[in-house]
Amino acid sequence: MNIDLLAHPAEEVAPRLLGSVLTCKTPEGTVSIAITETEAYSGTADPASHAYRGRTPRNAVMFGPAGHLYVYRSHGLHWCANVATGTDGIASAVLIRAGRVIEGEDLARKRRGEKVESTRLARGPGNFCQALGITAEHNGADLLTGTSVVLSKGEAVPAALIQVGPRVGVSKAHDWQHRFYLAGDPTVSAYRLSPRAKPSAGA
Repeated sequence: MNIDLLAHPAEEVAPRLLGSVLTCKTPEGTVSIAITETEAYSGTADPASHAYRGRTPRNAVMFGPAGHLYVYRSHGLHWCANVATGTDGIASAVLIRAGRVIEGEDLARKRRGEKVESTRLARGPGNFCQALGITAEHNGADLLTGTSVVLSKGEAVPAALIQVGPRVGVSKAHDWQHRFYLAGDPTVSAYRLSPRAKPSAGA
């Protein structure tokens, strides 16, 4: 993966990441997942972004440089992985929502549960991180030159397969068309509207 592909606003990078591969190496082994669903978060201009109110120790990775991993805990339960994008100093990141395990499926299933179907191993942002073995210790990892977590180019995705829609489960700016996913792919998570969501203006 080239830094030039990531040094753009999140809503431009998010569809480009479809088909790319995120690999995580741990003492247990290696798991690689091809990305099938993403969501863009545009920083201080985006009410749903963690960076909407400015820079904090928690969201610092979102402010760059591009190509680093931003990991946060969702609802105190699940780790979520984001790729920092854009210009250094301006918050921008792409949430990885789902993917297809292409290496290390046995290890991914050990982490997720022996009875979990293959298509559901990395379906949803929390499951994606659990299958890969990503935790808080990976926050800030360099995805382009690092060794523990690596983002690489995968198979090219035809533009006709890329679908666009509203973001999942957020209450603010939920209707922004910043969710990108592969049409008909069974690993893509189901759309869910937050019960607290209200119509909003925006992209």
